[in-house]
Amino acid sequence: MKKLEIVKSGVISSNPVFRLLLGTCPTLAVTTSAINGLGMGAAVIFVLVCSNALVSLLRHIIPDKVRIPAFVLIIATFVTIVQMVMRKFLPDLYDALGIFLPLIVVNCIILARAEAFAALNPVLDSALDGLSMGIGFTLSLMIMGMVREFLGAGTFFGMQIPVVKDIAMTVFILPAGGFIVYGMLLALVNFATTKLEAKAAASKELQATATANNEVEEGAQ
Repeated sequence: MKKLEIVKSGVISSNPVFRLLLGTCPTLAVTTSAINGLGMGAAVIFVLVCSNALVSLLRHIIPDKVRIPAFVLIIATFVTIVQMVMRKFLPDLYDALGIFLPLIVVNCIILARAEAFAALNPVLDSALDGLSMGIGFTLSLMIMGMVREFLGAGTFFGMQIPVVKDIAMTVFILPAGGFIVYGMLLALVNFATTKLEAKAAASKELQATATANNEVEEGAQ
């Protein structure tokens, strides 16, 4: 698989949050602010890249019968590293993410990429897949966090916005608001994706028609 296709798949066409609907629990739980989304996303990027690379490196050594427990053990190791580093250097963010930080171990995005991609592909491609999926996940969480924080608290990355603060609606930083914003963003992403896919299909059809016409003209000559 080409490197560009891997990146495009993870960030856009197979975005884990808005296209595959994976990792919904942390998406709804930690996106009460943009900084929380960024912190969770950064942790997931680290675990995805490292676990994908190690799974790929050991894919010919790990027996098929124990591959899932082995994958979970590898993922848990890197999650523990993230927890220790974040607890030491970013205690406020560590407290804000709470139980969802250790639950990265069972995040379906990470285990799915280990099983579906890293276990079948070379180390570099697997690390790139983890990076692109992690970036797609992080961007999704940041967007969710920015919208909820802006509408629910009148802030942007913790900075107060005077005009918006007075009309902010607390519901958007509550669980119900998470579902509302997530549904709206899903609808927007699906609408935009459908339009882009239709445009791309029409462009391919025009190119195919033009090619066919050129072949007919060349045959006539």
